[in-house]
Amino acid sequence: RLCPRLDCDADGLDGADAWLARLQEQLAPQATSVSVTAPTTPNRPVPVPARLVINRRLNSAGSNKEVRLFGFASEQPLAYEAGDALSVRARNCPELVEEILTLAGLDGEQPVAVPKVGELSLRQALGEHYEIARPNPETLALIAERSGSDDCRALLGDRDELKRWLWGRQLADVLARFPARHDARELLGSLKRLQPRLYSIASSPLAHAGQVHLTVSAVRYGNRKGVASTFLADRLQDATTEVHIQSSRHFRLPDQGDIPLIMIGPGTGIAPFRGFLHERRARGDQGRNWLFFGEQHAAHDFYYRDELEAFQRDGLLNELGLAFSRDQAEKIYVQDRLRERGAEVWRWLQDGARVYVCGDASRMARDVDQALRQVVATHGHLSDEAASEYLRGMSEQKRYLKDVY
Repeated sequence: RLCPRLDCDADGLDGADAWLARLQEQLAPQATSVSVTAPTTPNRPVPVPARLVINRRLNSAGSNKEVRLFGFASEQPLAYEAGDALSVRARNCPELVEEILTLAGLDGEQPVAVPKVGELSLRQALGEHYEIARPNPETLALIAERSGSDDCRALLGDRDELKRWLWGRQLADVLARFPARHDARELLGSLKRLQPRLYSIASSPLAHAGQVHLTVSAVRYGNRKGVASTFLADRLQDATTEVHIQSSRHFRLPDQGDIPLIMIGPGTGIAPFRGFLHERRARGDQGRNWLFFGEQHAAHDFYYRDELEAFQRDGLLNELGLAFSRDQAEKIYVQDRLRERGAEVWRWLQDGARVYVCGDASRMARDVDQALRQVVATHGHLSDEAASEYLRGMSEQKRYLKDVY
């Protein structure tokens, strides 16, 4: 899945080795032109128009973040199950389009051919069909060639310096730093097609009939912003865009309503578990539920607080483990809460509980996995190797499930 579940689409580049290797290939002296073919996906679901009917901020103005609840409705039923994802077609910010046109010295009214779409104005093509926020290797190589800048070529050839320099920058920043006049068709040929963004669904079809909910962090930094998250937050309003359901067959509630669940979802990773809890209540499931949720500050970032506390009062949510990292001198995360309650977590596992993890793969999911291994080893009186085998067995039995990105 694409990173946009957290809407990291405009955070700059992560400096992955594969990305930089492709870039260095593009910078070979013999390269005189660049091109890219849009990927195709066989049997891709057919998108349908959906209207944004909910746009509500979930945290207070004092937060360092901006997290929102979005709700979509469609005249064509959106059939989904709790745990699925929603693919959303976003459009680029008009101000960013105009900035790109100005920096590249291009006429926005110039007609251009967009493969599988037809002839459009360059302005519309950039706004609706091409990725113009995140710089890609082909476009950076083209800028190096057209600008004739030795500094640009040196920067692009230095993996570590490129990673540092690109952090927080978008394509417009690169064009501004290395100015040149560009050819419209050549520039489009170097750009990737604008891909739909994929988000975990935060609702239940049984509890939210006719609607699909998302929990999205709106990305803003300086004068730059995320593509999809701010399209939803600022510009879609009461209009429509194309969406489709992406089935997550591996990330499902158990059919048996009496199975205990341990759900670990800090930040926007809470999304599918809100759907799970609503679904279990609507089905009348009797299984115990334990949610671990974490963010920065309880006063500002306790998403869905009223709902979760109501679930606790109703007895649906048996345990709520909270980790607000910035509310004390020492940072506390969900993995710390897991270790603190290790004996009880182990008892739940012995009772057949399923463990679900949703959120960041690079750090959170890894740290949670390590904490679970420690819990199993300590309270199950197992060696590290045996604890790893225990979790491996849970994964094979579909009792340890991850939706990470």
